[in-house]
Amino acid sequence: MKRIVVLTSGGDSPGMNAALRAIAKLGAGQGLRVFGSIDGYDGLIDGNFRELTKVLSDGVVTVDIEVDAAGGQGGTIIGSARSMRFRETQGRVVAAEQLAKLGAEGLIVIGGNGSLTGAHALANEAGIKVMGIPGSIDNDIGCTATSLGVDTALNTIVEACDRISDTARAHRRAFVVEVMGRDCGYLAMASAIAMAADAVLIRESGKSEDQLVDDIRQVILSGFARGKRRILIIKAEGVTAPCTRLVRMTEERMKQELPTLEIRATVLGHVVRGGSPSYADRAVAGRLGFGALNSLLKGATDEMVGWLPPVPGGTPTADSSVVRFSLERVLEETRALIDGSSPVTKRRVALMTQASGVLAL
Repeated sequence: MKRIVVLTSGGDSPGMNAALRAIAKLGAGQGLRVFGSIDGYDGLIDGNFRELTKVLSDGVVTVDIEVDAAGGQGGTIIGSARSMRFRETQGRVVAAEQLAKLGAEGLIVIGGNGSLTGAHALANEAGIKVMGIPGSIDNDIGCTATSLGVDTALNTIVEACDRISDTARAHRRAFVVEVMGRDCGYLAMASAIAMAADAVLIRESGKSEDQLVDDIRQVILSGFARGKRRILIIKAEGVTAPCTRLVRMTEERMKQELPTLEIRATVLGHVVRGGSPSYADRAVAGRLGFGALNSLLKGATDEMVGWLPPVPGGTPTADSSVVRFSLERVLEETRALIDGSSPVTKRRVALMTQASGVLAL
């Protein structure tokens, strides 16, 4: 194997650039030329590649200086996109042709559920050697305990909630803070525990809008009755009721009980997805990059490397923390995580249920 391509697809996450750097550096060390596909699968279809390595005059392959420096940056220097064209069979045929034209013998895909679905299709339809690396701040990918960007996103949420708590205590106010997590409430759950939040609202609980409003009311009444000056409620994006609507409904329901009550809604949005990757995300990115590249060079294909997987099975790698799983199983586990049937999701919800009376202490 002399040339490979790596792409980042779907929502960006801190640690993607660290993974690109690791793959480029490790590849260069083995004389391998590494190319990045610009803007994900669209770059494959258009043949829009950027070399992440550099061939010196003496024939030695080294990592590109800009790529080497980008490991500590958020986002992704080769861009990311959700490609509608790649979802069509003809788009994948053209992508395979472009890889062949470049002389690429392998592909590493960094991304979430949709990105790995595309990787699985390309591996099966075109016979291209493909490895996946989980990249999603939502932590909603099967067969891995964490994905690139999760730790950084949690640190960002905790810092933002610390700042919000400062002003909340100054004015004796309640805040409902919405964080990302469209299909998975992991960020909300984990950050609520870290912040000792008064409550957490997650899609997985299955509660109606009216039930959520009543829960918020009870938490606020209980907290202020105990003399608290800050009430912090963390809401996952996947809870379909908008943050501002929940706040307005709660204030209306409580206007007789606490007529001077002020509840503030704060949506952190894409702030959670940006920023320089933490140590943990850089370390995991490097080790998953190492595992993916070595697996590819050994002939593995149609697989993803997972970090300390919470499910049994898989194929061990040289790194005891990194295990390979078939993309078919990864996608099955991911669907179970999202629809709530996965034991991992059930454990998370059960733990939050047990901690519901503890978070407010």
